[in-house]
Amino acid sequence: MPPTIDPTILTNPWFQAIALNTVLGLIALVLPRLVLTTAGIIHAWGLGIFIWGCLGSQGYTLIVAYLVLGSGVTRLGKDIKTALGIAENRDGARGPENLWGSASTAAICALGYALSPAPYWWLGYTASLSTKLADTTASEVGKAYGQRTFLITTLQPVPAGTEGAVSLEGTLAGVGGALAIALLGYGLGIISATGVAICLVAAQGATTCESILGATLQQRYAWLTNEVVNGINTALGAALALGLATLLSPG
Repeated sequence: MPPTIDPTILTNPWFQAIALNTVLGLIALVLPRLVLTTAGIIHAWGLGIFIWGCLGSQGYTLIVAYLVLGSGVTRLGKDIKTALGIAENRDGARGPENLWGSASTAAICALGYALSPAPYWWLGYTASLSTKLADTTASEVGKAYGQRTFLITTLQPVPAGTEGAVSLEGTLAGVGGALAIALLGYGLGIISATGVAICLVAAQGATTCESILGATLQQRYAWLTNEVVNGINTALGAALALGLATLLSPG
């Protein structure tokens, strides 16, 4: 008799993760590299399996939404940023270093939930992605459409694209980016309405700290690459969210 397949395997989240991400990865490999480089696709395949396996479809949906929105925002004002020489490398396609710089904190929260399921892991996960999309949106909108750009530490006017520079347009766009991810997290049922507000506050606090870091230390130390700073930023966003949740919790 031919071997039979245990039907319960089809409901196993790790089997679902491997099947889904393999199909999506193969499709991505034959399409133009608009979102991820070839190496980025391979790493995203592994990250996607890990996130689905740990958090299921809800966590997976949130991180895919971040990737799609972040890539779309990077292309805003592309001609303007290219003319100024401040456009993202590789036409905005993310490589492994960008992927893990943005998602390492989210992956740690996913692992934490898998090992010890608790709501605070979901909050940290959502806050880290809200923080990163806030940062990306603020930076890309500010570079393309910021009318006046200031160094956050001195408030002196600086050219768009300067590390640590902020603008009103970019800051408002960053709030919108954070809100988009937080509201999706609420819609998916992984954070509460209070969690949405917490993610917004945490994202703005973390991105402000990142701008200060960019204006002060990033240019002094070679190891403080954009990817390292992104990792610090998302970790701070998650930590601030958890700290706020602790302060607001009864008792």
